Amino acid sequence: MSCLQFFIAVDVTVVNIALPSIGEAFHVSGGALTWVMVGYTITAGGLLMLGGRLVDMFGRRRMLLTGTVVFGGASLVAGLAPTFELLVAARLVQGVGEAVALPAAMATIILLFPEGPARSKALGIWAAVASGGLVVGFALSGIITAFLGWRWIFLICLPFVLVVIIATLALLESDRPHSDRPVPLDVPGTILLTACPLLFASGVVTAGESNTSWPIAAIAISGSILTGVTFVRVERRAANPLIPLGFFSHPGRVHANLGTILLSAALSSSFLLFTFYLQDNLGVGPLESGLVMLPLAIALVAAALVAPRFMTRWGAYTCVAIGLASTAGAMVAIAVVTTVGAGPGWLLPAMILVAAGMGFGIIGLQYQAVSGTTEQDAGTASGVQRAADQLGGAAGTTLYIGIGFAPALHADNPFLVSCLLAILGLAAAAFIAIKAPKESPRK
Repeated sequence: MSCLQFFIAVDVTVVNIALPSIGEAFHVSGGALTWVMVGYTITAGGLLMLGGRLVDMFGRRRMLLTGTVVFGGASLVAGLAPTFELLVAARLVQGVGEAVALPAAMATIILLFPEGPARSKALGIWAAVASGGLVVGFALSGIITAFLGWRWIFLICLPFVLVVIIATLALLESDRPHSDRPVPLDVPGTILLTACPLLFASGVVTAGESNTSWPIAAIAISGSILTGVTFVRVERRAANPLIPLGFFSHPGRVHANLGTILLSAALSSSFLLFTFYLQDNLGVGPLESGLVMLPLAIALVAAALVAPRFMTRWGAYTCVAIGLASTAGAMVAIAVVTTVGAGPGWLLPAMILVAAGMGFGIIGLQYQAVSGTTEQDAGTASGVQRAADQLGGAAGTTLYIGIGFAPALHADNPFLVSCLLAILGLAAAAFIAIKAPKESPRK
């Protein structure tokens, strides 16, 4: 399960440093290139809840194999794509594979380990692998792009895919669907949930271009709002909604997922802020940028391994508070370093704070988001949690970075603007955490 999480986490970030090389190969502008990254994360996030429902309906083992095969096949197509359009299409299909595989993997972990220290430790390992994969993706991107070419950033995951398939077939027992009768899937809800952030991203990117067409941006953002409202109405009337109404009767899960959206938005933005400052402002090359980010990868793994011990003693709420405060501190540090124009070494405190934010905050929120789950709803709870993480990261990248670095706004310090927006989001997350029901620390 952790191997699956690793190569999916790597794939989220490995594209960033390679984007200029992809654009040069296909003669594509920067605006279109964003879809190689954002299209993948939004598609994966938008379909994750449907993936969770499929897991509950058809079984974890079957969906894990299906999602992994789809992801691997799409990665092969992306690596061999002769046109930019086919590359983007393959990235969208990669998102589909992740949306099916990740809830199955997370549900398997949840049901293998009971609530308490055992589950905390398992989720800590899961998060450590994910955290390491996110930043290792930056390092691998620079190394692979410099020595092998950008196509290998997609092809590199194929051995991991093969390992997951073999391990799943050998180690996981077949689990039966929870119902012999076919249950209708909420396809309209899935389409609306995916279309809403895609339209939002399109509107923000278009609005930020120097020669933008504001009517097109306004139409896209208005369409995003309309699809969001329509999604809520469809879910209320659907016979088998993506998010069962009973889910909202558990306030702890609702607060945890809202907090995940806001924390992931800030964390995902921090990765891009590091990359932009190193390459655009300091002139550091792709390979060197990846190496500079390695301390962050090490700190992320360490934080994710240590956080479960604190959660066992003090509870998930304390871990969430530490994570939010650390991430806010990281944003302040990034704003200061970029304002004074300090060298790469001065980013180290911000990197350590980001590691603490992800290691403590995300693990604590994951634990809260899946507390009280059963065999019948573990997949749904996992899908909602992963969707909140993915969509939050995509929304943060689009909104915070999009506004901060928009040429049309002519911001004197785009890093400062992006950091201030992220801090406001974290303040909202802190307010949600304060209102959330508290659990007693486990002995």
